[in-house]
Amino acid sequence: MIICGLNKTTLLDYPGKVACTVFTGGCNYRCPFCQNGGLVTDVQSQPQIPEDEILSFLKKRQGILEGVCITGGEPTLHPDLPDFLEKIHALGYPVKLDTNGTHPQMVRMLAENGLIEKVAMDIKASPANYSKLAGVPDPDLEAVRETAACLLHGDLDYEFRTTVIRELHTAEDFEAIGEWLSGAKEYYLQEYRDSDMVLVSGYSGCTLEEMEFYQRILQKTISTVGIRGIDV
Repeated sequence: MIICGLNKTTLLDYPGKVACTVFTGGCNYRCPFCQNGGLVTDVQSQPQIPEDEILSFLKKRQGILEGVCITGGEPTLHPDLPDFLEKIHALGYPVKLDTNGTHPQMVRMLAENGLIEKVAMDIKASPANYSKLAGVPDPDLEAVRETAACLLHGDLDYEFRTTVIRELHTAEDFEAIGEWLSGAKEYYLQEYRDSDMVLVSGYSGCTLEEMEFYQRILQKTISTVGIRGIDV
């Protein structure tokens, strides 16, 4: 595993649990609004944390932490992810996986083997607009659709989420997403905040009113649609 970061305590990344967050390095997308740019484009210069150090930390925090969130980068790029999650589970921790959904076979295998308890899948945009938001010319939409379908029709706990960018998203995006993911259990619209770490500067977040407008669009087909990161 290429592990480039550890947030030792979070109340946000694994909803309902006091958790820690492990950041893996490397990603197959180049989302211009990515907040973890160094983990995407410059992995070799990032400090790396040995797997044993993470496991030692988790062992010491048994009885205090209630879960582990695995994020990135894109964790499913790592073929040794299942082995790492087995070791985390051996310490008694449930795992939440954050993913862009481009490796459905990995997500399915982790779920079938009981190595993840929840998935948060990023939905970048409507299929027609995916390339612009993913930052690559030909994103594998078939893989993304397969992962989404696996979650929609499976037994694993999950949520879909979109970081909303005023300059990149439109009402048409959310109309199409609502049709695509009709009947989803949970969907969250996340506030975008500019920072020095983003890959491309100059983007801005939406107002609460704009977020609520997109929320109402999604609520036509998705029962639970929340807004995160902005005062509501």
